[in-house]
Amino acid sequence: MEIPRVNRERLWRSLMDLARIGATPKGGVRRLTLTETDREGRDLFARWAREAGMSVSVDAIGNMYARRAGTDPRAAPVAMGSHLDSQPSGGKFDGAYGVMAGLEAVRSLNDAGVATRAPLDVIAWTNEEGSRFVPTMMGSGVFAGVHTLDYALAQTDIAGVSVRDALEAIGYAGRAQPQPLGAYFEVHIEQGPVLEQTGTTIGVVQGALGQRWFDLTITGQDAHAGPTPMEMRKDALLAASRVVLEVNRIAMTFPDTARGTVGQMRVQPNSRNVVPGEVRMTIDLRNARQKTLDGMAEALRAALATIEADCRVSTQLEEVVTFPPSEFTPALVDSVRAAAAALGYSHRDIVSGAAHDAVYVSRVAPAAMVFVPCEGGISHNEIENATPADVAAGADVLLHAVLSRAGIVRDKAKAA
Repeated sequence: MEIPRVNRERLWRSLMDLARIGATPKGGVRRLTLTETDREGRDLFARWAREAGMSVSVDAIGNMYARRAGTDPRAAPVAMGSHLDSQPSGGKFDGAYGVMAGLEAVRSLNDAGVATRAPLDVIAWTNEEGSRFVPTMMGSGVFAGVHTLDYALAQTDIAGVSVRDALEAIGYAGRAQPQPLGAYFEVHIEQGPVLEQTGTTIGVVQGALGQRWFDLTITGQDAHAGPTPMEMRKDALLAASRVVLEVNRIAMTFPDTARGTVGQMRVQPNSRNVVPGEVRMTIDLRNARQKTLDGMAEALRAALATIEADCRVSTQLEEVVTFPPSEFTPALVDSVRAAAAALGYSHRDIVSGAAHDAVYVSRVAPAAMVFVPCEGGISHNEIENATPADVAAGADVLLHAVLSRAGIVRDKAKAA
């Protein structure tokens, strides 16, 4: 039988209706995790899922599982999902698109009377963004065993409210026991410029870059800017400037989709006429291969030794976050590529520079991702945007890839 396509207008309407919850003046959303606006978004998703004939359950970290039954009760579910929480000044599509696309896939199957052998789950993971509670990707991290439930529930926001108390407050401290997944697919805006700039509709995601984050403290000596000769200074900011250049050089010269960023810098004493005596800064290194990522870190350490000697400063480098590179399941990646080709969408292989819930889920289940373009590559921003055509294309590819895994059993109308 012919595989259906999603209802483009209904999908877009669902995204826009959801975006009204926590809407901001510039057209984005502020739907921080486990707040009242998050509860409203969750309630709306749960209502829509039940109206589509799905059962809804919630686990102890607040992950939501909306299930459409399959014909084989013993089959592991094939899941689609993402998250409903946002950045403080986030956009309408980051995360929400993945959940709404999964819901639309189910609705479209209902419209077409198509049954699947395996049940289909649409999952809304808790606290992917990490903008209120740390760590990021908390719900999928607990699901995958990266974090213990007790550890996650004990985390607090800046006001001292714990995850446990916040879940109770919004009524989403569940008791469901998560079921192992047969496969997991996540569709997402790219959050980068590659697809738009190359005129490509579908990104076939191979995996996500590994990440190593560092905090660097450079200690020199405060000194008067006038009387202190240049050759006698211990200028921490001069050293920091050279670190910035080295991080950029490392990222530009190493292979395997290397990335390097200095995102924060604090200068002390931060006075116009004082040679800076201390700089605290962050360094973010990313790469698609662990060996190359480790090589980038070693190159950084070697550069720091040279800078120390040249600038007469000391450095202290502390690693604060490590994510190994993740590779998605080849068979599922192939199904995404095949779906894009069968549907006539332009597509290219791509690597995710950001982490997503699929990264953690891939540790315990076969997983794959689908990317679609976003305007200007802009995300984590109120002006984040995507076109209805691209959003529908990604949902179509998602639906076809999911069906290749879940299996079409029969036409429901005929079965009745």
